[in-house]
Amino acid sequence: MKKLLLSVLIGLLVIVPSVQAEYPDRPVTFVVPWPPGDLEDVLTRMIAEEFQKEYGVAAAVVNKPGGGGGPFPGAIEVANAPADGYTVGSFIIAIPVVGPNIGIPELNPNPFDPIGNFLTYPFVIAAGADAPYDDMQGLAEYAGSNDVALGHFGAPLIPTRVTLAMARQMGFSYSSDAAFDELNCNTLASGDVDVINTTLQLVFPCKDQIKILASISSERIGITPDVPTASEIVPELDIALWNGLFVHKDTPAGAREKIIAVARKVVASDAAKKLAMDTGALIYWQDAQAAQSQIEKDIQTLQLIGKILE
Repeated sequence: MKKLLLSVLIGLLVIVPSVQAEYPDRPVTFVVPWPPGDLEDVLTRMIAEEFQKEYGVAAAVVNKPGGGGGPFPGAIEVANAPADGYTVGSFIIAIPVVGPNIGIPELNPNPFDPIGNFLTYPFVIAAGADAPYDDMQGLAEYAGSNDVALGHFGAPLIPTRVTLAMARQMGFSYSSDAAFDELNCNTLASGDVDVINTTLQLVFPCKDQIKILASISSERIGITPDVPTASEIVPELDIALWNGLFVHKDTPAGAREKIIAVARKVVASDAAKKLAMDTGALIYWQDAQAAQSQIEKDIQTLQLIGKILE
């Protein structure tokens, strides 16, 4: 009798499906592959705070800096984490577009799915107030017979490559270029370089005392509506530095939907609108399908930029 009862109980354990806790039932980590303080970090922290409030579990941002051109330790951490929605990547364009092609085994093939993009950085090309040119065409003409030095955040970064490719397509080149840890009003005022490629918020304090020649963004920046985008000047350079949320490809749909619901709420909030107004950032929600199409388009554009710069 005992054997029969034991057999029945074992049989029930086999045929009755296990009951899993509803997501989320434990802490969620948002991984940002940059140091704290920049726009992607601020917005991701807003998303984490709202996630915690909405679902009643701890949600934290972990910063894992690793450079805009790799090796992306933050992305590797998300790739190696269980595909359960408890580790979410807040990634710039370079991770899905460049990461699979630079010899990082964990990122090739691309292990991530976008669940939505939410930010385009307000990158601009700027010159000092005393520059003898007011726009990119004027710069091109001036550089034809004068030395012009360019400052940027790093040669492999997409905004830098767009800046150099724009010069090539407009028929000129910078006499020299150099990477800086920070590019702000003082960089131009000091005369270290003549033109800088930087984010608008870093030169916002002196916006009225410098010349902004172009923006490297998906549309004109609200704070500088008269400044054309790079793609308006050179149409084939239609690419910008964006940031989005990514999860492992095997992450359940239910987890994705809950992360998306919070992110959409945050980007539509008054706090996000104020951040956009104060910095020139484009803050929005681009859904997973559109984000994937964006990635595929940007891969092609970056390949074209590579050919221009050969």
